[in-house]
Amino acid sequence: MPSYELEYPNEPYSTVKRYNTRATYALETIHGIINSCPILHVSFHAPNSPFPVILPMIGKMGSFERPSADDLGDVLDLYLHGYVSSRIMNLTRDSDSDSSSGLPMSIAATHLDGLVLALTPNSHSYNYRSAVLFGHATLVTDPAEKVFAMELITNGVIADRWGHTRTPPNSSEMQSTSILRVSIKTGSAKIRTGMPHDDRSDMVDTELLQRVWTGVVPVYQTLGTPIPGPYNKLQNPPEYIHEYIADTNTDTKENAEKAAATEVEPPKKVRE
Repeated sequence: MPSYELEYPNEPYSTVKRYNTRATYALETIHGIINSCPILHVSFHAPNSPFPVILPMIGKMGSFERPSADDLGDVLDLYLHGYVSSRIMNLTRDSDSDSSSGLPMSIAATHLDGLVLALTPNSHSYNYRSAVLFGHATLVTDPAEKVFAMELITNGVIADRWGHTRTPPNSSEMQSTSILRVSIKTGSAKIRTGMPHDDRSDMVDTELLQRVWTGVVPVYQTLGTPIPGPYNKLQNPPEYIHEYIADTNTDTKENAEKAAATEVEPPKKVRE
């Protein structure tokens, strides 16, 4: 881990302007939001589309060139997994031949941590953690780096899953799968925690205070009991799956409850 906290540079397109006290540019925070989000939304421009394209994809932050860079606070690339002939892969392939920088794209991730219920509808909000990355994608062509990224992404689904499956991928799987490496130019995150904030005039209205419940309903993902597949031969799920489920359920619940209890300086304007 770096001896000091690294931050992404502020660019006009990445700087948080509304409620900027909630913003952070710290790599560790941003990478943590990205890596803990099961679905990323990737946006890019397609030449023949009148609208920007946005796709749900699976991805993880990592560094093949610097294996020692295993801390979220390090400079990392984003690896995205997809089918070899998908539009995003073909566009990236074309971009590789036209430009040395790659296909420009934006990547977003969001966690919902709580429903913030206030005295008036306009003061309702969410507790949330959101992050956006901006970078250029190129296709991974080195077989070793490709396997590295596939392992990274697979273990992002369930920790240690790669080592408990048939690996390495066979030639057909390698040929049908493409991996994008997104070199990150910059990024930002925005986080809201705490309780509701209402107008001063409403907070001295005794009748309103006695009539309307205010507070936070924590929101968190819960992993359920594993259901065996039709050709499963194991009587019980392996211990590493049970451990991952238990750890994840504990962490997500604690994070949501902590978000409700952690008060940050409220914005000057209470309407959100």
